[in-house]
Amino acid sequence: MTEAVDTRERLLGTALGLYAEHGVEGTSLQQIADALGVTKAAVYYYFKTKDEIALAVVEPGLRDLRAAVTAAEAQRRQGARVDTMLDGLVDVIIRHRTLVRLFNGDPGLKRIVEASVREYGGVAERMMAVLVGPDPTPEARVATLVAVLGMSGTGGAPEAADLDDDHLRAALLDAGRRALGRPRRR
Repeated sequence: MTEAVDTRERLLGTALGLYAEHGVEGTSLQQIADALGVTKAAVYYYFKTKDEIALAVVEPGLRDLRAAVTAAEAQRRQGARVDTMLDGLVDVIIRHRTLVRLFNGDPGLKRIVEASVREYGGVAERMMAVLVGPDPTPEARVATLVAVLGMSGTGGAPEAADLDDDHLRAALLDAGRRALGRPRRR
């Protein structure tokens, strides 16, 4: 890894930690620079605005979610599409717990992501379409929202932070499957 790539990755990790503590709107470029031990000009070398940093922080999570949706869409049977989507969504939630918590609770981050979501091919809409299937009833739409919002809200909740990945993964999958009326896995 080059020094520039390493510095950029450290900057993003530092920003994520500060966002988790202070929120996106409550974190300044100067705070990020100070926490990294660099000048504000060094931060500007990599990113011109705070919004650019926030987008770069969320990009890995959005990229992983897009890959999960694409994998689910590739399945032939609706049941396999739903199962693949649930597995992929839970993997994203586990892999990006801090980011999920921020997205669920930080209006500044949500604003930035929603403003740029077009770049990610309508990933949220595609995910919902996979999960509700064709011609969903209002009840199916509500059940899908309960599953997705409940799983992401729980996976990113501070109250679940003490759960190890394996236990959280199993519990989220079970809850999501039940919300969607999917059979239990053996």
